[in-house]
Amino acid sequence: MSGLRDARVLVAPLDWGLGHAARCVPVVRALLARGAHPVLAADAGPLALLRAEFPGLEHVRLPGITVRYAAGRSQFWSMARQFPAMVRSVAAERAAFDRIAPGLRLDAVISDQRFGVRSAQLPSVLITHQLFPFTPFAQSALRRLNLQHVARFHRCWVMDEPAAPGLAGELSHGPHLPPNVRYIGPVSRMAEGAGTHRAAHRVVAVISGPEPQRTLLEGLLLEQLATVPGEHLLVQGLPQRPGSRRVGPVEVVGHLTGDALREALLGASLIVSRSGYTTLMDLATLGRSALIIPTPGQHEQEYLGRLHARTGRFLVQDQRRVDVAAALTAPPPPSARHSSGALLAAALDELDTLLR
Repeated sequence: MSGLRDARVLVAPLDWGLGHAARCVPVVRALLARGAHPVLAADAGPLALLRAEFPGLEHVRLPGITVRYAAGRSQFWSMARQFPAMVRSVAAERAAFDRIAPGLRLDAVISDQRFGVRSAQLPSVLITHQLFPFTPFAQSALRRLNLQHVARFHRCWVMDEPAAPGLAGELSHGPHLPPNVRYIGPVSRMAEGAGTHRAAHRVVAVISGPEPQRTLLEGLLLEQLATVPGEHLLVQGLPQRPGSRRVGPVEVVGHLTGDALREALLGASLIVSRSGYTTLMDLATLGRSALIIPTPGQHEQEYLGRLHARTGRFLVQDQRRVDVAAALTAPPPPSARHSSGALLAAALDELDTLLR
């Protein structure tokens, strides 16, 4: 091989929500800039998002597990019931990958949080921000298992700042890291975009993630935005649902491409979102703060909410006490623009060397 040039690289994001697929967009762009041939592997919404961003790229369906959250605040029993299926999903996606890989003629694999998508014969990279995940039970044992999975890859790219707390805090920083770990900084598809933004909407709300909590928050926000002066935009995070509709002063759209979302966010007086990690990276890249609302019972998002309530980088509200009008009048939190271009380029240089 002559490095990344002309290399066929599988890019396979996890399909819990859209965040993993969205943060793979700048990775795919960087591969294309190196002359590689990315092959997209996903299913349902994540595959729809990637195909919208890269309509000309080769793609293949690689199903994953569908996780559903409870309607209440506690997710313990919901996650406990689904945990055996989550464990089996690693073996299932490994079997699915082994079936499709020979026909794809791959030279390398980049897996975003899909532990079963790797090959001992090909350079295999894991993308994550969760070296030390929060879990509702057996956290110490599951963290050890997580690090064992991480260590099976040739490289692990951690999408966070090298210095703690970064954006992910304890999720991505800790002692005794596997030797394959490389920090590549916050990575976002918002880093590039054409045109100049205009203040088309006062409030821009971006909702995504597992059901039924996604729909519950959408209903709360539509109810409140109906009484807030101005024109607003609500992005549902449903790329498989095209089109738009009006709900009073709110334009509701299923999905926006990266450039369109970038312009909408830059033009907003207030951004409202979940505290999903990809969203935080997008905001940091744009140099914007936001009102963030953790998904109830999702330990990672709740931790990130607590972390950034302390750092002051974002305004944080509990879903039971959402108040968009109050957020509009609150002093804006300070925010700094972040760029990870050099760290991602260095990681790709290393992958290029592995392919030679």
